[in-house]
Amino acid sequence: MHESLIKFIKNHSTAPLTKNEEVLIKEAFIPKKIRKRQYFLQAGEVCKYMAFIVKGSMRQYSVDDKGAEHIVRLSVENWWAGDRESFTMLTPSIYNIDAWEETDVLLITGADMSRISSIPALNEMARKLDLNQAFAYQKRLHASISFSAEKRYSELEKTYPEFLQRFPQHIIASYLGITKETLSRVRNQAVKK
Repeated sequence: MHESLIKFIKNHSTAPLTKNEEVLIKEAFIPKKIRKRQYFLQAGEVCKYMAFIVKGSMRQYSVDDKGAEHIVRLSVENWWAGDRESFTMLTPSIYNIDAWEETDVLLITGADMSRISSIPALNEMARKLDLNQAFAYQKRLHASISFSAEKRYSELEKTYPEFLQRFPQHIIASYLGITKETLSRVRNQAVKK
């Protein structure tokens, strides 16, 4: 399971990984299987782990007073899952994170992350991912306040086509901030074009 993480780090860093660093990384990350619909994190808990997804998919969401889910993040293989604010600040999360499919992850604690933080390849990867995530969140925020439902769906289709194959329509609708009915209409119009 660790091989996919090592490959991911190498693909996101120009700094080489020594064999000793690979051993340290493998010792720091704990393999875990998460069943479909099993919680990785529940609202009100402190996020104790960040997870690298080896196989499967997860969703991060909040639930409003009426019981409606508001999905803020979808994650698939070679993505990271966790509430970074809760993990870093050790505060209760406002989010639930669960596995949408049977999911294999590699977990790391804050203490273990600190212990391996001197590995140059890991630091370079983390910096690149932080930038990429900031850019993605900025684009997503811009899309949610500026784009029509049709344009948001079109952008999702171009940027993350695997989401449309892996997640059902009600999850995609929530992720886009639209109703299932609007998503159905948008998809039907896209097929006609």
